[in-house]
Amino acid sequence: MPTCVHKGCEKTYEEKDNHETACLYHPSAPIFHEGLKGWQCCSKRVTSFDEFLAIPGCTKGRHSNEVPPLPESNETSKGSETVSSKPSIEPTIDKNGVETYNSGPTYTSIQSKPVEPSQKVKPPPQEEKPEEDDLSIPVEPGTVCKRSSCNTAYVDDATSRNEGPQAECIYHSGTPIFHEGSKGWSCCSRKVLEFEEFLKIKGCKKGNHLFVGSSKKEEEIIECRHDWYQTPSNVIMSVFCKKIDKEHSTINFKEKEICIDLRTADNKRFKEDFQLYQYIEPENSTYEFLTTKVELKLKKANGISWPSLKVDEDFGTTTTFGVQGGNATVGGKEYILASDSPLYANQQ
Repeated sequence: MPTCVHKGCEKTYEEKDNHETACLYHPSAPIFHEGLKGWQCCSKRVTSFDEFLAIPGCTKGRHSNEVPPLPESNETSKGSETVSSKPSIEPTIDKNGVETYNSGPTYTSIQSKPVEPSQKVKPPPQEEKPEEDDLSIPVEPGTVCKRSSCNTAYVDDATSRNEGPQAECIYHSGTPIFHEGSKGWSCCSRKVLEFEEFLKIKGCKKGNHLFVGSSKKEEEIIECRHDWYQTPSNVIMSVFCKKIDKEHSTINFKEKEICIDLRTADNKRFKEDFQLYQYIEPENSTYEFLTTKVELKLKKANGISWPSLKVDEDFGTTTTFGVQGGNATVGGKEYILASDSPLYANQQ
C-alpha cells in the first residue's frame, strides 16, 4: 500500500478508500523558534519534540504519494542561483521580434558582495574595570558588599579586605535576564526556571568586595529650571532640582546677587550666580529645601515691581501692584517709582 507523503499524516492507505477528507495534514513548513515548535499553517505551539509530532493536521484533503511542488510564493536557493517554482508562460520578445516561450524554471544569479580590503572587523568591546573600594574610607561592621549575589558582610579590614580569609568576592558583573520563563545573568550562560534557583546561581567573577565604593567619582554639572513670581514686598523664586543634598548645598544672598550651589545625592551639581534686577535685603531673605526644588524668598529693598528676575534678561510684561492706574502699589495713595523709571523722568 502507498504511504501518504503529506506532513502530519504519513499513513498508509488504499486508493479505494481515498477521498477528499481522508487525509488530515499540515500544508506548510514547521517552525522552531526560541524553544517553541509548531507549524506555519496553524497557531498551536509546544515545547517538546514529541508534542510537536502529535499536533493534529489543520487541513483536509486526499492522500497522496507524490511529493507536492513547492509553494509559488517560496523560492529555493541552490548554490548561487535562485529557482522560482512558478513556470513562466509569458513570451519574451528579443530585438529581432522573435517570441520565446519558457516553461522551465527561471534562474536568477545572486552575487555576494565582496568584502572590501579596507573594512576591518571591529574588536569586541572591552569589559569595564569594576569599581573598587577606597581603602581610606572607614566601613561600619555589618555593611553588606554591594556586588550582585555576594551578600558578604564586613567584619574588619584584616578579615574582609586585602589578604583576609574572607576578602575574595564572588559576584556577577552583568545584569539579570528574565526571558520567556528562563532566568539568569548576562555575564554567564547558566539559566534556570525558578526564581529561588536564580537567586542561588553562583557568581562568575572574582575580585575584591565593594563595601563603600570610590570617593573619586567625577561630578556631573547639570542645568536646573527656575521660575519666579512677586508680591509688593517679596520675590519668590524656585529652582527645580531632585535629591538635593542639604548638608553640602549652599545659598548666599547679597544686595543684588544670589549665589546658588546645589549638590545632589547622585553626585550631580548645579551652580549659578544670579545678578538680580533690583536690590534685596540679604538678612531678611530666606530659602527652604523641598522634595523637588528649593524655594527662595527674596525681600525687596523697595516696593517697586520687577519686570524681570535678572538684570540681563529681556523685559517681559511688567507686573504692577495698584488699585488704579498701572504703577501704584497695593493700597498706596501715591506712586512709588525707581529712580531710573521712565515715568519718574516724565514727572521732572
